[in-house]
Amino acid sequence: MKVEPQQLKAFIVSSGLINEQQFDNCLKEAAEKNRGIEEVLVEDKIITQEDLIRLKAYILGIPFVNLEKDKIPVEILRIIPEPIARTHNIIAFRKQGKHLEVAMLNPDDLKTIEFIKKKAGLRIIPRLTTPQSIKNALSQYQESLQAEFGEIINQEAGEIKNIQDKEGPEEGGTDLEKKAQEMPIIKIVDTLLKHAILQGSSDIHIEPMENEVLVRYRIDGILHDAMTLPVIAKSGVVARIKVLSNLKLDEHRLPQDGRFKIETDDYKYSVRVSVLPVFNGEKIVMRLLPETTKGLSLEQLGITGKALEEIEISLRKPVGMILVTGPTGSGKTTTLYSMMEVLNKPMVNISTVEDPIEYRMPRINQTQVNPAIGLSFASGLRSLLRQDPNVIMVGEIRDNETASLAINAALTGHLVLSTLHTNSAAGAIPRLIDMKVEPFLLASTLNIVIAQRLVRRLTEDKEEYYLQESDLKNLAKYCSLETVIRVLEEEKIIKPKQELKEVPFYKPKSSKECPEGYKGRVGIYEVLQITEDVKALLQKGASADEIQNQAVSQGMRLMFADGFAKAARGQTSIEEILRVITE
Repeated sequence: MKVEPQQLKAFIVSSGLINEQQFDNCLKEAAEKNRGIEEVLVEDKIITQEDLIRLKAYILGIPFVNLEKDKIPVEILRIIPEPIARTHNIIAFRKQGKHLEVAMLNPDDLKTIEFIKKKAGLRIIPRLTTPQSIKNALSQYQESLQAEFGEIINQEAGEIKNIQDKEGPEEGGTDLEKKAQEMPIIKIVDTLLKHAILQGSSDIHIEPMENEVLVRYRIDGILHDAMTLPVIAKSGVVARIKVLSNLKLDEHRLPQDGRFKIETDDYKYSVRVSVLPVFNGEKIVMRLLPETTKGLSLEQLGITGKALEEIEISLRKPVGMILVTGPTGSGKTTTLYSMMEVLNKPMVNISTVEDPIEYRMPRINQTQVNPAIGLSFASGLRSLLRQDPNVIMVGEIRDNETASLAINAALTGHLVLSTLHTNSAAGAIPRLIDMKVEPFLLASTLNIVIAQRLVRRLTEDKEEYYLQESDLKNLAKYCSLETVIRVLEEEKIIKPKQELKEVPFYKPKSSKECPEGYKGRVGIYEVLQITEDVKALLQKGASADEIQNQAVSQGMRLMFADGFAKAARGQTSIEEILRVITE
């Protein structure tokens, strides 16, 4: 039921909005920019997005609905679980008997329609709608969930108080275990986890204060206050999470680590738990790791152009070392996993040593570091070398011994992937030399170094603006504007001799669903290829700046320039790039 360009042309031309020649020019522009004709028509303000979708609905013979101002009853909205609604852009909005009307952006998604039909036991009637309608409906999931959570807290806090009044203060592990099994506490913890998952949180922080318990969610790398719990729920919530994680209930003075799993029809998560004694009790941080998430390709991570080509060449080499650098939380492990997806073939034996194993990967032998029993990165790597591996992934190079073993593994016929904590790609080389790795060994083994950060993606609803002279002066402090222009020309974002002042950029626009104007993240990268010239500098003991300058002269794109290109495409904002680069 796809609308062909010629069908659109006939209707748009007959409506008088545009003539045939102008439409053909738009088709040509769409081909040059590798974009759809519909996107170009809306971008050039020939037709509004809503009118275009109404026209498509008319051509396809599917009724159009606008839900931008509609309040959907909660019981109907939740017929389709939020993760499915978000992933497939489909909303249940009206139910009559055994018929369920759903608003969609893609009525050809028959697989999703069939899935909902089986799950709900209803006949599905698709309707075409706008992205803004979908956004409005998705925000209603959060409103209903927050209302539900508020009711549970208010209701269950009273029950917790009644239980405490009857039993008195807890003293030992038995009392805590009993409290952890109380229904009010179970409901609070379950709802807290559900709330975090549906908001797309990566971490949950539960922090005891003097008069309350603060809960914060990390969403797209930024911590947000999510809710507060009554202080009387503190010990019960901590005990419940300890029981789920199989930790010691009566240990309050030492840190503890554990994990558990959550599985429903809609999602499956592994939860990594860290408990730390603090002044007002015990702080808990839970890392949420989706087990159903498929590995992202390198392109989906945001690696493009020459950088992607250089990484793919390095992955085809049977020996050597590939390093990914950046601070904690910059997505290094995800990048390594994406590389292993590329390498994961029947004729290749891949073994890893990680701390922790964040995602389970089929056909890959993953080992979890366990310092308590003497299984470190170094000892694990030493054992892996006796397992006949072709590819070895070491979660992190932290010390001299691990660095030395990784280099030796790369020298003796293995492809080694690992991470390092440095701010730039060039900074990895002096860092390894500080770990007593000989420069001539690095020159022989190092294939490529990738530095990265994660920046938040702008939502579709964003505000366009143009750079002023003062903006350009400020940006010049971080990167040569000539370099930036070269990158934008390479990406065909601007034409030769076009000025930066003529390029539209975008700022976040607040909405009910995304108050800060961002949703999701994308990577920004710099890729240092170890060429013969770089090897020569390395063996001379050159500084990180000298190595970086040489790489830039050979065409390396610095992280800021890569981010600038993504900002010019409307994926993120310049403010977000500067926030991440200058952290």
